[in-house]
Amino acid sequence: MHNEVVMKDMYTGKVAEELNLKELQVAAAARLLAEGATVPFIARYRKEATGSLDEVAVIAIRDRLEQLKQLDARRETILKSLEEQEKLTDELQERIDGAETLSQLEDIYLPYRPKRRTRGTMAKEKGLEPLAEVMFAQEDTDPALEASAYVDAEKGVETVEDALAGARDIIAEWINENGDARDELRKLFAAEGVLSARIIAGKEDQGVKYKDYYDWKEPVAAAPSHRILAIRRGADEEYLSFRILPAEEKALAILEKRFVTHDGPASEQVRLAVKDGYKRLLSLAMETEIRLESKKRADEAAIAVFAENLRNLLMAPPLGQKAVMGVDPGLRTGCKVVCLDAQGKLLDTATIFPIEPFKKTAEAEKILKAFVARYDMEAIAVGNGTGGRETETFIRSIGFDHPVTTVMVNESGASVYSASKVARDEFPDYDVTVRGAVSIGRRLMDPLAELVKIDPKSIGVGQYQHDVDQGLLKRSLDDVVVSCVNAVGVEVNTASREILGYVSGLSERLAGNIIVYRNENGPFRSRKELLHVSGMGPKTFEQAAGFLRIRGGDNLLDASAVHPERYAVVEAMARNNGATVVDLMTDAMLRDAIRLDDYVTDTVGMPTLTDIMAELAKPGRDPREEFDAFSFADGVTDITDLEVGMQLPGIVTNVTAFGAFVDIGVHQDGLIHISHLADKYVKNPHDEVKVNQTVTVTVFAVDEARRRISLSMRKDPFADHHRKTEDVETASEKPRRGKKKREKPASPPQPETELGRALSKWRKKH
Repeated sequence: MHNEVVMKDMYTGKVAEELNLKELQVAAAARLLAEGATVPFIARYRKEATGSLDEVAVIAIRDRLEQLKQLDARRETILKSLEEQEKLTDELQERIDGAETLSQLEDIYLPYRPKRRTRGTMAKEKGLEPLAEVMFAQEDTDPALEASAYVDAEKGVETVEDALAGARDIIAEWINENGDARDELRKLFAAEGVLSARIIAGKEDQGVKYKDYYDWKEPVAAAPSHRILAIRRGADEEYLSFRILPAEEKALAILEKRFVTHDGPASEQVRLAVKDGYKRLLSLAMETEIRLESKKRADEAAIAVFAENLRNLLMAPPLGQKAVMGVDPGLRTGCKVVCLDAQGKLLDTATIFPIEPFKKTAEAEKILKAFVARYDMEAIAVGNGTGGRETETFIRSIGFDHPVTTVMVNESGASVYSASKVARDEFPDYDVTVRGAVSIGRRLMDPLAELVKIDPKSIGVGQYQHDVDQGLLKRSLDDVVVSCVNAVGVEVNTASREILGYVSGLSERLAGNIIVYRNENGPFRSRKELLHVSGMGPKTFEQAAGFLRIRGGDNLLDASAVHPERYAVVEAMARNNGATVVDLMTDAMLRDAIRLDDYVTDTVGMPTLTDIMAELAKPGRDPREEFDAFSFADGVTDITDLEVGMQLPGIVTNVTAFGAFVDIGVHQDGLIHISHLADKYVKNPHDEVKVNQTVTVTVFAVDEARRRISLSMRKDPFADHHRKTEDVETASEKPRRGKKKREKPASPPQPETELGRALSKWRKKH
């Protein structure tokens, strides 16, 4: 641990400069991380130490320090290898110590890396290295004359040309291993590399889903994440091939300027070696690097989109602790119905058949009415899967004996939960359909508490999530879940083991121990009692306590986000004003009269005191928005019900780099292309919409055969001037297809097409 702290101290200045932070802030965050503090704890309860760094900044510091640690580990491996080869010099050591990137390190090490036999090494074995040195010097010599001295049939050098070719092979490898040349070409590939894709001959029919990329070219620096990942997926599935290369003449010009220093015959041999070295060695090496770099960039962008979507989904407004009926719709197998109490406990279950093909509406209505009356149901959550809209319509038609809110719930991932070990442990005596209905009902009550039981990748808010770096994806999504859970806080007496496992400082094992203690000893009465749980030491308690809530316990502050280490401050505030802690929580005038400066100490500063006062005003406040029931348009339950020009309410289910998908209640999400998200140029869809947001959209186009729905949020989606504006604003971003000129904007669909007829019909009406 000491060595790790020293290493992080060495890098604080560098990281501070890169992230535009103060060195003291980075040093404090690095120290806390090295001591085992979690990101939420540092951001919430150590603001004085870090200068109020938020979670994003702390995560950036954590990740960059780990990258530098990995760089150091590679540096040590390289130094050890050079020592073993007895090739480590002071000058080489200095260069290695000064390398700031992995690419620089590898370039320095390349000439010394143990390698398989190459054309260059075989030429050296034939004794041609002295000839290569003479040629590379490019003095006034005759290469052919020099080469004649190396002709030796026994060594495999039968002609002068054999000798010259071998010497060029050696020079080509010297050029390939030149760090400065590689660095210059690396920049060229990054800035001017062109991503080109084409269909593999004979795969035109099978790879039709990649038709857009059959003949595609665009600058790799401008290629968006989703296109890079789509092309790579097409290549992995062996439908596409792709290259990333700059103009060859530019690359050769860079190399010739560096290595061809004269105009004589020897220089011409070097020029040939440059061309060969580039085409055979350097271009492939640089292309491999830019492929990896562009993939990394695409992964990071896709993961950022996924993380943002996941955050919005997890932080969706909860209905709260109310008795809820969960309904998992089904056709032939019926709709599974469960009744849950306000704490999510399963009370009863049944199967009804209210829709086609059986349509036993009278029987279904009788069962639902009885459940609502018997268990005093306050809301009904209906899954949005097959038969969901029809089931919702049926339920809304029932006249219950008291008002009951009916809400459609996104059930993505519910089937994954219902078949999981978590669900089996929770409901060992029920089948997957009952577990799925329970999950749907609980999602309405508290989306966060239920969704943490599911692998985030199964929730359906990602973009190419199976194509990106899985380790990076998991870490990023785990950071999001941890952030959301700790921002909301967890009621320790009702929480599941899964959500407790995401609380700052708690492991899955310790979360299980809390459940065991709770079951054996009854509800916790105070946060201090957590110290009696097996495995809960002072350090872990420090990390977790502020995020755990105990409502109705012995100390009112235990239900708040005030950390136990600051209870004494609150008690002093109350005592100094002749009041109680309860008075501080209920009397705004009393709180306003407190002079916070009086309570500033070496460890408690104004940021913490301000947080305390905000928490006293709204103890245990939930940062999520208030729940507002949403309903789809009546009479629109299938894609066949849609007409171009319809305006419909919808819920955003996924946001990608190219637009947003919206559920409008027809069992098929529609796409709002980025160009239709607003009456202005939109660079980032997240600037306009977010997952779980309710929106009003216009049906722009419908393709029933391919089950595709195009939607728009423009005021006038069909106005031609919008198209022209978009073309002007996005011209620099549009890719090139092959060598063809950029095509003009597509004309509106013609009347003879199905879509054209629909548009013509809409225009006549309006």
